[in-house]
Amino acid sequence: MESIRNLQPTDASGGIGVVETRFEHFDEPLELRCGDTLSGFTLAWEQYGELNAERDNVVLLFHALTGSHHAAGTNHGVPGLGNAWTDEMVVGWWHEFIGPGRAIDTDHFCVICFNYIGGCYGSTGPLSIDPATGERWGPSFPRVRFSDSVRAAMRLVDRLGIDVLHAGIGPSTGGMAVLDLAVMFPERVRNVVVVAAGMEVTPLQRIHNFEQIQAIANDPRFEGGNYPPGTELEGMKIARQINHKTFVSLRTLRRRARNMVAEASGVPWYGVNHPIESYMRHQGRKFAARFDANSYLRILDAWSQFDLVAAAGAGSLREAFECCRDQRFLIFSINSDVCYYPEEQGDLMATLEEAGVSCMRIIVHSDKGHDSFLLEPALYHPHLTFLLEGRGSWPES
Repeated sequence: MESIRNLQPTDASGGIGVVETRFEHFDEPLELRCGDTLSGFTLAWEQYGELNAERDNVVLLFHALTGSHHAAGTNHGVPGLGNAWTDEMVVGWWHEFIGPGRAIDTDHFCVICFNYIGGCYGSTGPLSIDPATGERWGPSFPRVRFSDSVRAAMRLVDRLGIDVLHAGIGPSTGGMAVLDLAVMFPERVRNVVVVAAGMEVTPLQRIHNFEQIQAIANDPRFEGGNYPPGTELEGMKIARQINHKTFVSLRTLRRRARNMVAEASGVPWYGVNHPIESYMRHQGRKFAARFDANSYLRILDAWSQFDLVAAAGAGSLREAFECCRDQRFLIFSINSDVCYYPEEQGDLMATLEEAGVSCMRIIVHSDKGHDSFLLEPALYHPHLTFLLEGRGSWPES
């Protein structure tokens, strides 16, 4: 299958060079967890490295909440996205992790990353055309779950002729999606890597998500989700501020903000009184410029409604994982994480052990908080290599 060979050069640093987004169209229906059905769908995806003759070297990568299928290399634009593909999207979000000799070594592995169903970077979502009306889906796009995206991704895997994945990897909310993969398709993935994620939705996560949903929905320009495409909503800026404070440690936030210039807050009598406030406004403005509000609401909803037990068709979390005894799990915690607290990975580890699943947990010590998984490849590289390349012995279940 020549169409899935990686023909991109490496960049000057030895990483992946220039890449292009691929689009895979499926005419067969996709039944969603909510009960609705998409008559067909499209996945936007990228590939790094080559599929081997046995087709058993594939790593399926799941992106985080507001990420995309563009995980490595440089991609200067995706057809149909226009200005939404901003400068911060050009370099892949895991560029330092993927490539020849890197943590996910493309001399050995073929990495596939795709944009979720409901997303806004090329896969079928609210910005797509509803075939029943000929108009954009907008707010009428159905509710989606991470498990829906997993099943869509496995359609792509099937089309590429891949029977068993060498690994599934997911950071943050992508870690929830890779857990869905593990329990829904246990016979089709050998290794599972969960980075800074949990197996359940915590009350604090649910509160933060609900606050963001209300901030967007109550923006007068939101118009019930019928805003003109490209509208930068104040509610989206506020939503980003609500969530961003869980991504970075307070020490890092203070360091990043110290050179920010004060700017208008949107509250005339208040202004902005501190660089941290300017920094948070800046983060909100950047986000509103690149992400569609209806898509963001769908993905927040997918997070809040995450249900691993239901995805597995099981009666409990332990029962859900009992089908994973032929898999190996590598779990990363970040000691300063306040988005997915380390206790969540501890609970996951304990449940896997109770279910008789082979697993290892690594606690990353970082002052960068949740975002460490994006910024510090050296802290993850040895452990990813240990699992993916089979170096050394693995703990018995």
